[in-house]
Amino acid sequence: MCILPSWPVLILFRPGSTGLVITSGMNALLAACLIVPLASGAGPAAARACGGHPLDFDADGRPDLAVAAPYDDARAGSVTVMYGSGEKVKLTQQDAEPGDSFGSALAVGDFNGDRCADLAVGVSEEFVGERVPGGDGNGVVQIFDGSPEGLVAGRRLAPAKPSSDRFGAALAAGDFDGDGRDELAVGAPSHRSGGAVTVYGMKGREPVRITQKTPWVRQRASVTDQWGGALASGDFDGDGIDELAIGAPADSVTMDGQGSVTVIDVRRERARLLTQSTPGIKGAAEKWDNFGAALATGDFNGDGKDDLAIGVPGEGLTANQRAMDYGDGTVDVLYGSRAGLRTDRTEAWSQNTLEGKPRYYDRFGASLAAGDFNGDGIDELAVGVPGEKAVQVLMGRASGGLTRAGNLLVKGKGQDFGASVAALPGWERYRSLESRRRPVDGLVVAAPDQGLIMYAPGKRASGRVELGKVRQLDQSGGLYGYAFG
Repeated sequence: MCILPSWPVLILFRPGSTGLVITSGMNALLAACLIVPLASGAGPAAARACGGHPLDFDADGRPDLAVAAPYDDARAGSVTVMYGSGEKVKLTQQDAEPGDSFGSALAVGDFNGDRCADLAVGVSEEFVGERVPGGDGNGVVQIFDGSPEGLVAGRRLAPAKPSSDRFGAALAAGDFDGDGRDELAVGAPSHRSGGAVTVYGMKGREPVRITQKTPWVRQRASVTDQWGGALASGDFDGDGIDELAIGAPADSVTMDGQGSVTVIDVRRERARLLTQSTPGIKGAAEKWDNFGAALATGDFNGDGKDDLAIGVPGEGLTANQRAMDYGDGTVDVLYGSRAGLRTDRTEAWSQNTLEGKPRYYDRFGASLAAGDFNGDGIDELAVGVPGEKAVQVLMGRASGGLTRAGNLLVKGKGQDFGASVAALPGWERYRSLESRRRPVDGLVVAAPDQGLIMYAPGKRASGRVELGKVRQLDQSGGLYGYAFG
C-alpha cells in the first residue's frame, strides 16, 4: 500500500502484492475489456510522455476507467480507477468523514496542458466547517493530475463563500476559451439563487461564477430549480471552442418541475434557454418532466459539429399516469450547425418508436452517453432505461443523424441496470492523433444499487451497430457505478 503525502489516499491493488490483490480472473477480464496492447520496446513509465489521449491517465496509450462509489464506507465515498494495464487503484480522502460523498460526480480533461488526462472528483456533501445535520453539503472538488506514474493528487477547489450549495454535484470539462487546454465547469445545484455553475481555468481570468441572475443570462430563478444539476460540453457551432449545456431538471419555467437547459458561450457571455416549449423542440412541457436531467454531446451525423441529447426521464406517455410517477421518459436531440444548435429539425425519441415498450416507471433518458460503437467515425447514442433494466442504442449516420433502424435494446443484471452509462475506447491500440481512424468504443453500464459494472464491446461494422456479449467487469458496494470518468 502506498500513501501519498497529500489530501487523498491512493490504495494500490497489484497482483502479487502483500495487500489487497486483483484475482487472476479479474485481470483476465480487465485485459479483455480494457487492455490495448503496447508496441514492443515500450520503456518504463518514467520514460513515457503523455500522448494527448482523452482517457489515458498514465501515458501508456491504453484507455482507463474511473468508477465512483459515493456511498462507500458510510457514505464517505471512493473512486476506483481501472487502468488499461489491469492495475486497480482506489482513491479516497485522507480526511474522509461519513456523508462526504466523494465521487458524487466525475469529469476527465487536460486541465494543466501536459497532454495527460486528469480526473476531477466532486465531493458535493463535504462540509468545510461543522457538519449541519440534515443539511446539504458545502461541497469541494479534488483534482487528480495524470502522469506517466498514474493519477497524482493535485489542487482542491472550493467556493469562495461556502453554503449549502452541493458544489461538485455535477462536473464537465471543455475548452471554453480556445486555448487548447480544458477548463472545468462545476455545478452547485443547491445554491441559494436556484443553482450556480463556476468555470475554472479561463485564460487570464479568475473563476467565473454563473447563475440564472447573471446579467447576460437573465432568467427567472427559483430556489428549487437545480440549475447546474447536469452539465455537458460540446462545440455546437464548429468554431473550435466548446459551449456549455447546463441542465436544470426542476426548473419551473411555467410549470412545476418541467425542467430546462441553458446553453452558454462562456467566452462571449451569451446564453440561450431551451425547454419543451421552445418552438421546434418536440414534445410539450408538463409538470415534473425533468427536461435536462441528463445531457450528452456527440456528433451523430458526422458533420464535425457536436449535437446535444437531452434526457426527459419524467415524461409521461402511459395513459392515466399519476403526478410524481417516475415517467416513461423521452430524449430530445438537437443538431449542431454553424449558427449553433438548431431547433428546426429536432427529434424526440421514446420506446413508442423503438425496441421495447414504454412503462410509467422506465425513466428512459435517465442517463446518456455518446460513443462510436461501430467504428464508422459517427457517434451512436446510448440511452439508459433503468426502470426496464436496459440500455437503448441508436445508430448515428451521415444522412440524417440518429435512426431507429437497427436500434438495440441491451438487457443486463441488476435492479437499476442503465442508471449510468459511458463509452470506453477499447480493443485496439490508440493510434496517433493524426490518424483518421477512430478506435471502436465499448459500452459500459452500471447498476449502482447492486454495485455492478457491465461491459459490452463494440464491433467494427458498416451501416449497423452490433455489440458483443454483456459481461461483468467489476462489483463493489456504496453505489458503485454512480458516475463514470
